[in-house]
Amino acid sequence: MTVPASDSSPRGRRAVRPSGDDRELAILATAERLLAEKPLNAISVDDLARGAGISRPTFYFYFASKDAVLLTLLDRVVAEADAASREAFGHPATGIREGWRRVITAYYETFRAHRRLTLAGAEARSSNAEIRDLWAGVVETWVQRCAAAIDAERTRGAAPAGPDARDLAVVLTSTNERVLYGTFSGDGPALAESGVVDVLLEVWLRAIYGASPAD
Repeated sequence: MTVPASDSSPRGRRAVRPSGDDRELAILATAERLLAEKPLNAISVDDLARGAGISRPTFYFYFASKDAVLLTLLDRVVAEADAASREAFGHPATGIREGWRRVITAYYETFRAHRRLTLAGAEARSSNAEIRDLWAGVVETWVQRCAAAIDAERTRGAAPAGPDARDLAVVLTSTNERVLYGTFSGDGPALAESGVVDVLLEVWLRAIYGASPAD
């Protein structure tokens, strides 16, 4: 698998506000801990403030709402996933299978480590425009990165001509998104966690190369 030497695509997400404030970090940690126990709509601002050891008025000094807390958490996970993706695409691979496996695994492991937060973000997109815009920008970056890699594979003769690289990247990225959501949530038909990367890898390889490369 060969990828472009540089990635100039826009990050497509809001800048993370740097802060070393212990109280802000405590609010974020409390939110992620509570999301592992119950859905966002069952968590109140009082729950977040109490868990962080602060008053309700102090909470509002840091965040305008609990949705703002969720957005900040998602921003951080997105940055983590984006860094893992950039490294996976930029690191030389020993073979086609190994390269694409590393890319898919980077997404899978990052979002699995923040499973409940990932699901909360997916559910909030329907009602929160800022979260929806954040995710759309993130996916656009991943699509551009994937499309560039597909074009590079075609240019070097490793992959045959086929659908427009961007269109194919949209389909493959959307497939990952839905399959991982189903696996993490158990909502509807879903793949077992132990096999999800292997199945997605085969889908990607056959879509890009028309077959499953041996290496």
